[in-house]
Amino acid sequence: MPTLDAFGMVVADMARTLAFYRLLGLDIPQSLDSEGHVEVELGGGVRLMFDTEDLVASFDADWAPPSERGRIGLAISCASPTEVNGLYSTVINAGYESHLEPFDAFWGQRYASVIDPNGIVVDLYSGLDAA
Repeated sequence: MPTLDAFGMVVADMARTLAFYRLLGLDIPQSLDSEGHVEVELGGGVRLMFDTEDLVASFDADWAPPSERGRIGLAISCASPTEVNGLYSTVINAGYESHLEPFDAFWGQRYASVIDPNGIVVDLYSGLDAA
């Protein structure tokens, strides 16, 4: 039976993209910053894959970068509301873009969103009771 085991994204700048995801806690060796394809094990047999625009264009002549934000989003679970605030600040202070500043959501979470270098929105969240 087929199994979904990976998510992939096409990136404009591999080094900047990997630096962003390192800030979010992914263990990605810096030696991979100049590669055209990078895979990161997320646990449970699931991988997150990154491919440069140049690599994708080398085998798909019709591929073009999207002109708007895509329809995929990623989410990072944090241990506490304080961790959401701290991680948000770390990402913003590193020069990345905010989408939603941290707030206490009506559904019971501390919630914030940042934007990776490729326009992908990454949510940061924790239960409010995790304090």
